[in-house]
Amino acid sequence: MDVGELLNYQPDRGAKRPREQEGRAAGGDDDSRGGKQQKGLGSRDPARHREAGAGSEGRAEPGDGEEQTGDKKRILEKLMDQDEEEPEAEPVDESTVKKMILTFEKRSYKNQELRIKFPDNPEKFMESELDLNDIIQEMHVIATMPDLYHLLVELNAVHSLLGLLSHENTDVAIAVVDLLQELTDIDTLHESEEGAEVLIDALLEGQVVALLVQNMERLDEQVKEESDGIYNTLAIIENMAEFRPGLCAEAAQQGLMQWLLKRIKAKMPFDANKLYCSEILAILLQNNDNTRELLGEMDGIDVLLQQLSVFKRHNPNTAEEQEMMENLFDALCSCLMLASNRERFLKGEGLQLMNLMLREKKMSRTSALKVLDHAMIGPEGLDNCHKFVDILGLRTIFPLFMKTPKKMKKAGVPEKEHEEHVCSIIASMLRNLKSQQRTRLLNKFTENDCEKVDRLMELHFKYLEAVQQADKRIEGEKHEMVQRGEILDDSMEDEFYFRRLDAGLFVLQLICYIMVEISNSGISQLQQRVHQILNLRGGSVKVVRHIMREYAESLGDGKTEEFKETERKRIVELAENF
Repeated sequence: MDVGELLNYQPDRGAKRPREQEGRAAGGDDDSRGGKQQKGLGSRDPARHREAGAGSEGRAEPGDGEEQTGDKKRILEKLMDQDEEEPEAEPVDESTVKKMILTFEKRSYKNQELRIKFPDNPEKFMESELDLNDIIQEMHVIATMPDLYHLLVELNAVHSLLGLLSHENTDVAIAVVDLLQELTDIDTLHESEEGAEVLIDALLEGQVVALLVQNMERLDEQVKEESDGIYNTLAIIENMAEFRPGLCAEAAQQGLMQWLLKRIKAKMPFDANKLYCSEILAILLQNNDNTRELLGEMDGIDVLLQQLSVFKRHNPNTAEEQEMMENLFDALCSCLMLASNRERFLKGEGLQLMNLMLREKKMSRTSALKVLDHAMIGPEGLDNCHKFVDILGLRTIFPLFMKTPKKMKKAGVPEKEHEEHVCSIIASMLRNLKSQQRTRLLNKFTENDCEKVDRLMELHFKYLEAVQQADKRIEGEKHEMVQRGEILDDSMEDEFYFRRLDAGLFVLQLICYIMVEISNSGISQLQQRVHQILNLRGGSVKVVRHIMREYAESLGDGKTEEFKETERKRIVELAENF
C-alpha cells in the first residue's frame, strides 16, 4: 500500500459502517447476515457515492483536512497510531443503548416524515433511509446484552421496529427481521430469562407473527436478499416457539399456518426455505390439538399427502430433502392424533398412498409404516382398519411382520422400531376389525402351517429375554440403593420404567396382546400352536397374563376414563381365558 492509498484510508468507526463500504455492501450487515446483500438500498449507490466523495476527507480524520496536504509521513504515523488506539468495541451499557434507541427513533420519525412529505421524490428521503438502515445495523450490538432488553420495551423501540416491518422499502423491513432474529437467538434468550420474557411479551403484544407473515407475503424469493429475509423470519418464529412453546397455537392462528401450507405446496424447486417451512410446521403441530384442528380445516392433510406422494417411487435427492420428507411425515403423524383428521386422511386416500409406499420399498417406507400405526391405533382408527383390509393391506403388512427388510437395517432404522410399528398395526386391527375383515385377518395366521404364529412366538421370546435382562439389572440397582439407604421416589421408578420400555417392554406387550387375541378367536388351531410353542420353549402362561395385566394398567393416551375401564376389563378377560 503506497502513501497515496493510505491518504484515502478510512478507519473503522465501531459499529457504524462507513458509507463507502455500505455502498459496496448495498446496505447489508456482514456480521448479522454473513455478508448477505440487500437489493433496494444498493440501487441508490450513486447518491451514496456522491455523499462519500463530498465528506470522505472529513470522516477519515475529523478536523484534519489541512494536515492531509502537509507532511505525508506525519499523516501516516497519525493514521497508524489511530488504528492502534481504536477501541475493539465501545462498551455497551445502559446509557449507550438509550442513546442508540433515541437515535433510532429520531431517524425512523424523520424518514417517515420525509416519505409523507415527498412521496414521489425518492432523492428527498433516500438519505434518511440510509441513516435509518445504519442505526438498525448498529442496534445488533444490543443482542450481546439481553439483560438490557427491557430498555427496548420501555423506550417503545419494539413497537417502532414492528412498525417498520411494513415499511415501503422491503430492505428496511428485512434489516428489522435480521435484528429481531439476532435479538431472539435462543442461546441469547437463555442468558437472561428476565430480559427475554419482557422482549417476547412485547413482541407478542404487538402481533409480531401476523406482521412477519404480512411481510413474507410481499417478499420475492427469486431475489436472494428477500429469500434470506424469509429464512430469518422463520428463525425468529422457531426461536420464540422454543422459548415459549405455548405461543404455537396463537402463531398458527395469525396466518402462519396458512402461509406455511401455501409455501410448502408452491411449485418451486426444493430449497432451504421449504425445508425450514416443513420444520416449523412440525413444531407447530407438536402436542397441540388446536393447531392440528386448524391444519385439518385448511385441507392441510391433502397438502401433506400431495407433497409426500413425490417420494412414493423416488428417493429424496439430498440429505436436506430427506429431512424435509421426515418433517412432513412427522407433521402428518401429529395430525393423526386428532380423530377428525383420521377421517380426512381416510377420505384423502392416505391409506392407499402409505400402502403403495410400503410396496415400493423406497426410503419413505419406514415413515409410511409409522403413519399407518398412527392412523389405525385406538377406537378412532376403526374406519381406517377396515379400509386397510379392503385395499389388500394385509398382503403388504404381513411380509414386513415375517421379516425386517435388510434395507431398513442399512438405513439405520432400529429393528425394534420396525417390529413395534408392525405389531402395533396388527394389534390395532385385531382390536377394531369386525365380521368378514376380522376373519380375513385371523386366516392370515393359519396360512402355511401357521408360520405367522411361529414368527409371533419367536418375537415373544426375543423381547421377553431382553425385558427380563433389563428387569434383572434394575432389581440389582434397586437393591444397591436400598443398601446405601437411598429412597426410591417416583422419579426413580419412572426412570426404571422408561428403561424397561427401551428394552422392548411395549413391543412385548403388543406381541402378548396378539397372542391372547388369536388364542381367544375361536380357531382352535391357533390356540394349540401358541401353547405348543410356549411349552416347547419353557414359556409360561402366567408370565403372559402378568404382562397383559401390566399392559391393561398402563393404558392412557388421554382416552376417556370410561373407555380405559372398558378396555382394561376386556384385556384382563382375554388374559384370564388365555
